Amino acid sequence: MLIPESAHPQGTSDESGVRYLLQRRFTARLLPQVRLLVEECAAREGLTEPRRGEFVLAVDEVAGNAVEHAGGSGRLVLRRIDDELECLVIDSGPGFTEAVIPELLPGLDGAPTGRGLWMARLVADRLTIAAGPQDGAVVTLAVRLS
Repeated sequence: MLIPESAHPQGTSDESGVRYLLQRRFTARLLPQVRLLVEECAAREGLTEPRRGEFVLAVDEVAGNAVEHAGGSGRLVLRRIDDELECLVIDSGPGFTEAVIPELLPGLDGAPTGRGLWMARLVADRLTIAAGPQDGAVVTLAVRLS
């Protein structure tokens, strides 16, 4: 279920114990700042290297895809759910499904694109792609903290 943008301020928990760590709109210009904020939150929540670097890279790739392929901007929601760190990247592009993620490393299979989603699926303990609240897509990546 997608959470409305202002439903939960950063640093708050909802009735189910989900803690909202970061909520940001982003464009290409803001991606470096968002990447740093995701890394800071992940470190604060106890995600250690090398998993933290892998998670941050995966989030950055998915957010970069939103900028490049889905209208130039998106929204990121980072939250802690039990022993997982979960990131939702929401865009307003044409939408897509997991079928676009190649099975083999792009380049080896002749596909010139798709490395970001391929790598995100490889790194994440959980990756889902769903339709957005109005249009676009919601990509959810999660990693276990323990």
